[in-house]
Amino acid sequence: MTIEELKAYLPSFTDPRLLQAILDKSQLIKLEPGKVLMEPGQFVKMVPLVLEGAIKIMRMDEEGKELFLYYLDPGETCALSLTCCSASKPSEIKAVVEENTLLLAVPVKVHEEFSDEFKQWKDFVSTTYQRRFQEMLEALDAVAFKRMDERLMRYIVTKMKQFKANELHTTHQEIATELGTSREVVSRLLKQLEKKKWIELGRNVIYIRDDFEELISK
Repeated sequence: MTIEELKAYLPSFTDPRLLQAILDKSQLIKLEPGKVLMEPGQFVKMVPLVLEGAIKIMRMDEEGKELFLYYLDPGETCALSLTCCSASKPSEIKAVVEENTLLLAVPVKVHEEFSDEFKQWKDFVSTTYQRRFQEMLEALDAVAFKRMDERLMRYIVTKMKQFKANELHTTHQEIATELGTSREVVSRLLKQLEKKKWIELGRNVIYIRDDFEELISK
């Protein structure tokens, strides 16, 4: 990969020295959907810099229940991984590859060197913290203050934007797991949306109207 190619993936980085350093000191990795990149309790050995695809970040409780937090999209990294790096603590999140993904694995030591040497990297890390903190506040607000039907509809919108498609290939149980509820609740709420003709349910697929986001905002 050339500097120009990397710059196209990471438009926020314009310093050629930083771009070259990323190419020289990072490992390019291709990952398939379903690959577990990080588990709670594991020590973080690298900072993932997503170039293509998406990685799903989730929080898990002691019983193994999962709560969806946010996605890592192209050009982004994981604030919680950065925190674990800085504090030399084991991971508290689970990271799963959502679709075919290409990323650069930046070793922890290299991340620390970049923070000292390159202002753009330091700014990138700071911006990542701010964005992820806001997203986690929104996730917390959703759990604490929003009804499950509202959370489900926002979840559908998030998935539509993530995959840039009006078809979600998933099961009711997978949705329930990410929302921290039961499959029965998810199935009942999806049936209600289907009765409104906002969605159509198939076998492990949900077909969504083009104006779904507009409908739920009314």
